Amino acid sequence: MAGVPTILHVALVWVTALASIALAFTTWDGIGFDSIKWVGLDNFTQLLTDNPQFWPAVEHNAIWFVVLILIPTPLGLFLAVQLDKKIRFSRVYQTAFFLPVVLSMAVIGFVWQLVYNPDTGLINSLIGANEPGHYIDWIGDPDLNLWAVLVAASWRHTGYMMILYLAGLKGVDPSLREASSLDGANEWQTFKNVIFPTLRPTNTIVLVVTIIEALRAFDLVFVFNKGAQGTELLSILVTNNIIGESSRIGYGSAIAVVLLAISLIVIIPYLIATFRKERQA
Repeated sequence: MAGVPTILHVALVWVTALASIALAFTTWDGIGFDSIKWVGLDNFTQLLTDNPQFWPAVEHNAIWFVVLILIPTPLGLFLAVQLDKKIRFSRVYQTAFFLPVVLSMAVIGFVWQLVYNPDTGLINSLIGANEPGHYIDWIGDPDLNLWAVLVAASWRHTGYMMILYLAGLKGVDPSLREASSLDGANEWQTFKNVIFPTLRPTNTIVLVVTIIEALRAFDLVFVFNKGAQGTELLSILVTNNIIGESSRIGYGSAIAVVLLAISLIVIIPYLIATFRKERQA
């Protein structure tokens, strides 16, 4: 029974990934295999030296990670700690905070487009910036649009982090809390000195997940403004070069390989540490 899923996984993931790596060293317009030409490292050289969008895209991906790790991650941890206290209606709160995670990115993008609408959007209405001549174009302004998208991304990421930390908190030995209470520690001291250190495996997962989320960011930006100036990301550059008006599959594949290499730098150490712990267990 595992044969068919394995074949599909190999065909749709591994074969396509290896094909992208091979195409990164070629030029191809996507029309006929006869037009594929080997160019070696030319695509990577051009990418690093002649593409004015590449380094801004790298910077935006880095900003994406920093914002996700500094804002929604601590907020998700805070919500998880509160819900772990078994407060009244905790299931309702948990569902409400996790709801953005199960929504599609298209729906999230549409909702936040309504919030950011210059004429009738909620934010402009609240701050009085919806009068003629005083509009704030949250999505169209290159100085604002990245931060506007990051607010929407943080809204979704908070629920994701909450669930991860809530699962980690459920695994904390209750006797540790009791011992800390008997020693006279208050709630904050118990969390800082007892609970948080036991969440180290969860923190590792959160870090890896957040890095991957920052690197794979695409859907929300594409829904908002298709990666216009100010919101360039590596994933957007891959899409624009492969399926854009002037298809440059080899060049787009080179960007994808760079994105893959950055991802592997994060994922491989995590996998090595995980397998090492399993062997020691």
